[in-house]
Amino acid sequence: GPGDCTDEPCDAFVVEETEKGFQCRAEVPSPLYKYIIGKKGETKKRLETETRTSISIPKPGVEGEIVITGQHRSSVISARTRIDVLLDSFRKKQPFTHFLSFALNQPAIQEKFLQFKEEVLEKCSKDHGVSSSLFQNPAKLHLTLGTLVLLNEQEIRKACDLLQRCKEDFVDQIAGGKPLTVEVAGVEYMNDDPAMTDVLYAKVHMKDGSDKLQVIADQLVERFVASGLMLKEWDRVKLHATVMNTLFRKDPSAEEQNNAMTGKSSFKERESFNGRNILKLFENFYFGEAQLDSVRLSQRFSSDATGYYATSGQL
Repeated sequence: GPGDCTDEPCDAFVVEETEKGFQCRAEVPSPLYKYIIGKKGETKKRLETETRTSISIPKPGVEGEIVITGQHRSSVISARTRIDVLLDSFRKKQPFTHFLSFALNQPAIQEKFLQFKEEVLEKCSKDHGVSSSLFQNPAKLHLTLGTLVLLNEQEIRKACDLLQRCKEDFVDQIAGGKPLTVEVAGVEYMNDDPAMTDVLYAKVHMKDGSDKLQVIADQLVERFVASGLMLKEWDRVKLHATVMNTLFRKDPSAEEQNNAMTGKSSFKERESFNGRNILKLFENFYFGEAQLDSVRLSQRFSSDATGYYATSGQL
């Protein structure tokens, strides 16, 4: 699982010798058990038969270890390797649960965002697909650094620990212990054709013109990818704050993070909007400045008392 690779190479799992043969324990989040068990237990039976091992799995919903036992070290290793490959492919298919974010819901920015929304609806509501349901919830305005799939408390803890290590290793040094002052200004779109826009976002840059924010973002993502907690998506983080998203039209809680890559089904149902006028009229719209003082591990589909996403941990 993620985080196992930070200290030793991933294939170095421990096989212990027992009185009866050999055994290996694997920490697996309970939501993934079903992929090892398979329909009517077929996957597990096949694994056991083909590798001549016995695989014990905790009860559904109970966090614990999967234990593989067998007469030969090689068969235990083979079963463990196959389980890892299986889990890896299913983990990649899970919708993300958390994301690293900077909050951009400071009161001044919320106010300017609501002004933006009002003006867009005033000037562009005749444009195809433009409606008030497309707009981000002002309390949830944020900058996404990257998305994560964290399936139990242990994985959330690993992500929180890694954030703290990043702080000590490089964030404090780059930021100099001071908040980053950023400006949020101008809008850009995600797809190829502005007449068929799905995501419109505000641009974010350092007020002093430095690249501190970009460097921190890139290094954080690099560390999270290296630990296995995050999948690599781009070479560098695109600093953006979603202001309009056609996914919100269907389901305001669907706050999709990066670029409509999550559910394939939701992708088909999206109705794009014509963003040409918005892009022309608002290309320099000024949303204000903000002090960024913490990176948060935010839970998707959640809210805290302030209206922002619930925070599982922060730096």
